[in-house]
Amino acid sequence: MKKITILFFCFCVLLINNVKAQSSAEGVKPEILDEISSAIGQAALMNVKEAEQVFCYHVAERPDNYVGYTLDGMAIVGFCGVVSDELKNMVITELFSNQERVLFDVTENCVIRPQVMLRFVRGVDYTDVLFSSPCHAFAFFYGGKVSAFNAKPAAPIIDALVKPLTQNKIDFASPALLKQLLPIGIAQTDNQKEILEQKNAPIRKWVENKTKQEEKNAPKGWNRLNKGRRK
Repeated sequence: MKKITILFFCFCVLLINNVKAQSSAEGVKPEILDEISSAIGQAALMNVKEAEQVFCYHVAERPDNYVGYTLDGMAIVGFCGVVSDELKNMVITELFSNQERVLFDVTENCVIRPQVMLRFVRGVDYTDVLFSSPCHAFAFFYGGKVSAFNAKPAAPIIDALVKPLTQNKIDFASPALLKQLLPIGIAQTDNQKEILEQKNAPIRKWVENKTKQEEKNAPKGWNRLNKGRRK
């Protein structure tokens, strides 16, 4: 799986001033805002700051008949890749460490629309961060606790982040089904592909086999035409 590197024009324009300001402090990791740190807790915070891998998932409102993976009642419907270190650092710097991007203690009169989720994995632990657009917000999920933040000032950045990620989608499957140690959720080997094929196969296999046999015995070419019988 190729890592996703999203370096597109809009995002670069939004970041150019910050890049210049940080050039003198190269190599210094930005500190996540105190309000966010205290709300999500130290364990969740360390997963984000020291993440070894970051995975991207599509999240949607859960349909009534949905039986797949969920996050706090929302459906995880797709996988959108492994996030590059560059994009991960941009997210932390621009959204979690910038006082101007978040409105604390301010509630917006809009409904959260889940779009993508980034899973920050450190060892066997992870923290999920959900991004909403157009009601712009991000929420941290860890240990059954949810901490949501109003990110209306960061609307252009969230839109620039979400749009290309939503265009990369592979149907998500349970990592447990595929016996995956990492929460990837897509087939990585031929054996895992075979597991998915068996899972998605029809239950009444004799119907499928009968259909295949009928197709095999069906007349070919001009013989397919029903010319009728002469009396």
